[in-house]
Amino acid sequence: MYPRLSDLINDLLGTDITLPIQSYGFFLAMAFVTGSYLLYRELDRKEKEGLINPTTKKITRGEPASILQLVTTFVFSLLIGFKIGGFILDYQRFAANPQEYVFSTDGSWLIGFLLAILYTFYFYYTKNKSKLDQPVKEEVIVHAREQALPILFIAVITSIIGAKVFHWFEYWDEFISDPLGSLLSFSGLTFYGGLITAFFSCAYYAKIKNISWRHLSDAVGPPLILSYGIGRIGCQVSGDGDWGIVNLQPKPSWLEFLPDWLWSYNYPHNILNEGALIPGCQGPHCFQLIDPVFPTPVYETLMTVVIFGFLWSIRKRIKIPGVLFAIYLMFNGIERFLIEKIRVNAEFELFGMTVTQAEVISTIIFTVGVVLLVLLLKTYKKPVKL
Repeated sequence: MYPRLSDLINDLLGTDITLPIQSYGFFLAMAFVTGSYLLYRELDRKEKEGLINPTTKKITRGEPASILQLVTTFVFSLLIGFKIGGFILDYQRFAANPQEYVFSTDGSWLIGFLLAILYTFYFYYTKNKSKLDQPVKEEVIVHAREQALPILFIAVITSIIGAKVFHWFEYWDEFISDPLGSLLSFSGLTFYGGLITAFFSCAYYAKIKNISWRHLSDAVGPPLILSYGIGRIGCQVSGDGDWGIVNLQPKPSWLEFLPDWLWSYNYPHNILNEGALIPGCQGPHCFQLIDPVFPTPVYETLMTVVIFGFLWSIRKRIKIPGVLFAIYLMFNGIERFLIEKIRVNAEFELFGMTVTQAEVISTIIFTVGVVLLVLLLKTYKKPVKL
């Protein structure tokens, strides 16, 4: 496993560099970049086809910089510079644990003040350069594709919050034992918590921007399932604990063409330091699982790629808005329910059955998808062409 991106680079190239980029965070960033690009394309296509209308917003051009803007710019750039200075002057500590350093009180006030002064002057200069004797109020067109970044930003923030909260509900003892560490850690993100909170926040944003939630959800579905799969690559590469149950069974003969680690894997050098010490290993991550487990992140990545390919191939052929999203919900529910059968998760009793949080939510999401599909098909007279 490669907890940090530099671990992978060093292993491949034989170098000895240290980068402050965790593997999970890198693939999570790649997931958001991929998702935003696909969402941008879909929103642009839907506007060109007349399915989503552009909106307008009012701006004032030629205003000088206000005192509030200058103060806000100074304070914001001061804090950014303070941290950047700390990253530079104490790079090894920052690279060893980026999130801990980011949320600490350490940094460089000198570099912070220098950056704040320079950037605030630059902001004042650019605003003053475009200043008009009489500021002009204008109404500008905002194309659907330009909503991709605001939607992404809202989705990222609310999904992280939701993912954390749902994870705390599932592992309450872990949160109680170390609330601050649990809050600052990039691990412990429950996908369905993020999905639920992001859906409602984006739906609200779409409402105030007069964007049809049905067309928006159709545009979001395929990118979301692919982004989830890319994020699971980060889970596999870093060994963050999202693996399967112990698998001591011999690999079936019909899977002989696959490498052994795709059947069972012990996650050496996992970022959690779980398992037994690797003989002769030196460094911060020298543990591997005693018993090999199913590498479920790989399975989920493969399944999500297949689902994405199907959704992407039929997206232009479905004429009823909202149907594609309903199909996404059903596939999402099926995929997660199946993987839960061989995945490590906290269990609880429900109506006399032992279930996991994800099993319950995936069942609900599948049901919602079915109900939504039936309602949409009843609303429109023309059948869906697949």
